[in-house]
Amino acid sequence: MAIEIKAPTFPESVADGTVATWHKKPGDAVKRDELIVDIETDKVVMEVLAEADGVLAEIVKNEGDTVLSGELLGKLGAPGAAAAAPAAAPAAAAPAAAAPAAGDDDAILSPAARKIAEEGGIDPNSIVGTGKGGRVTKEDAVAAVAAKKSAPAAAAKPAAPAAEAPVFAAGDRVEKRVPMTRLRAKVAERLVEAQSTMAMLTTFNEVDMHEVMALRSKYKDLFEKTHNGVRLGFMSFFVKAAVEALKRFPAVNASIDGNDIVYHGYQDIGVAVSSDRGLVVPVLRNAELMSLAEVENGIATFGKKARDGKLSIEEMTGGTFTITNGGTFGSMMSTPIVNPPQAAILGMHNIIQRPVAINGQVVIRPMMYLALSYDHRLIDGKEAVSFLVTIKNLLEDPARLLLDI
Repeated sequence: MAIEIKAPTFPESVADGTVATWHKKPGDAVKRDELIVDIETDKVVMEVLAEADGVLAEIVKNEGDTVLSGELLGKLGAPGAAAAAPAAAPAAAAPAAAAPAAGDDDAILSPAARKIAEEGGIDPNSIVGTGKGGRVTKEDAVAAVAAKKSAPAAAAKPAAPAAEAPVFAAGDRVEKRVPMTRLRAKVAERLVEAQSTMAMLTTFNEVDMHEVMALRSKYKDLFEKTHNGVRLGFMSFFVKAAVEALKRFPAVNASIDGNDIVYHGYQDIGVAVSSDRGLVVPVLRNAELMSLAEVENGIATFGKKARDGKLSIEEMTGGTFTITNGGTFGSMMSTPIVNPPQAAILGMHNIIQRPVAINGQVVIRPMMYLALSYDHRLIDGKEAVSFLVTIKNLLEDPARLLLDI
């Protein structure tokens, strides 16, 4: 009895998905819990695993097709089909050879399959049938044509992800058009939405990172030893400083819902993480309850999951405030765009040794520019500036974070 392969159940925030990659083709043996197909949504790539051992009997939704939650993707046949197909092949050879003379080749090849094979330049007799009695189905022909088209590219070099930019030789005047990934399309949509629906402004300040860097340098080895290999970075200081500032200025932690302002009694901090698919923003839930070690461990876990494509939709849903660090790529200053329905986003930048005046003396200090973009409909300029100054003060005297002052 065939087992239906269905799309995952999407959360309410995800309307549909796209079939990204079939890892098996019709006729391939499949083991229980083996990856069969990837479904790309606006936020993550969801993996569909085999429910049991068997053979991929049919693909209903091809790569690039849009699917709804729980929609049929394909069918998994019984395990015995994998062993039975080769044994039946010699017996089928004689009728197949005699087919042209008899004029009844439709017995092994459907009219639709024959047309697809001929148009694709495929020898119908070379296609392995997965239908009843070895019959070549339309899906078999489509798969064979697709395999032929991809063969030259596969022989030339390994397949590249759809989001990867093409590499051209010097002097080439060629162009390559690739479809935008769902993640990139969604990011584009939300950024345009933010620009067109918000009264967005950005305020800047700078922070002297000397004290944080000295504290980190002094305790990083002991911190790592005490917390089972968790490394002390700069992001945890910024998260804890942001949490404290959000408590003092609740409007920065709020959001607009229609004509209402929703104030959140918790701080769920989104931390922008770079991945092969683009920038993703997993969320540290209840960051106000987390220690520096827990924040660092959470960020490290998110980073690994992002690289491996294992972030879940739940991990990237929600958030009341976001922090993004362009400094890891060398950014000196930028104006980050607010992630709606949030009201603000903090941008970190590169740390540069610069001369500054302290107590009337010019000294060299590690300085970082900070940027706070905010929705002016909800946050007044005074609140935004005061919020950023609070973060500056907490970072320049990190003992305040421990003493809650």
